[in-house]
Amino acid sequence: MSGQGPASLDKLSKLGDVAVVAMIFPAVGRGRYDLTLNVLLNQLKYFLSLELEGKVRIVRRASDLDQPGVKLIIGLEGTDALSDAYDLLWLFNAGLRVIAPTWNYNTKFASSCTSKKDYGLTDQGEELVKLANELGVIIDVSHSSRQTTLDVTSLSRKPVIATHSNVMALKQHYRNLDDAEIEGIVKTGGVIGVTSIPGTLPSDDINGIATVASYIGERFGWDYVALGTDFLGLDKYPQGFSDLSNIDDLASRLGSHAEAVLWGNALRVFRQALPQ
Repeated sequence: MSGQGPASLDKLSKLGDVAVVAMIFPAVGRGRYDLTLNVLLNQLKYFLSLELEGKVRIVRRASDLDQPGVKLIIGLEGTDALSDAYDLLWLFNAGLRVIAPTWNYNTKFASSCTSKKDYGLTDQGEELVKLANELGVIIDVSHSSRQTTLDVTSLSRKPVIATHSNVMALKQHYRNLDDAEIEGIVKTGGVIGVTSIPGTLPSDDINGIATVASYIGERFGWDYVALGTDFLGLDKYPQGFSDLSNIDDLASRLGSHAEAVLWGNALRVFRQALPQ
């Protein structure tokens, strides 16, 4: 994050006041990753050390979003490393405010988007959602299976988000959301972060991102569209959208909806869902 990537800390700092979801992906190895507690802790310590050095602010309460500078909303991608739902207690105390029940692997909490048996939320998964609601941790259904997403959106009393997902109707891909899943998220008052993962887009360019945003906005409401680039998780980028400097080009394609999509909608959800 502090290097020279498409969304480095230096580039974020140049934007002035900015808040981003900083996801922990606690993976080691190649092929089938091991998602381990040790790596989770090391990544969490890294974010906390950036705060200690005065380079970022960790968002713990909604009011922190009003503070100047670069603000990180810490999230966890996948629950593979957790022993039970109550691990969320210490993660919350350490600053975590977003949790995805799965990455691409099934867990004891939920089935993932690659699951051959879509069993949705388990009993432990339901406990995780309820505890997250109580604490003020937002559930992220990116990478979740269809049934998991529907279970989460049905159970949650707080807004549910998909930090980086696109639309199944425009591109058949296991990472994309169908209309029922989108509607479920919308009914919670959450947002879908349109992502720049090339294989999930209807066209592998900046216009593909705008097309996905328009699909959600025109059919479900522009209040529920956000941007979730996944820049730091990609090896390949859509044509014309590979860096934060391309945001202005995307804004021009979004027209009057640009401010809401690029920051307004997500900010509204975080203000509502985070601890006050």
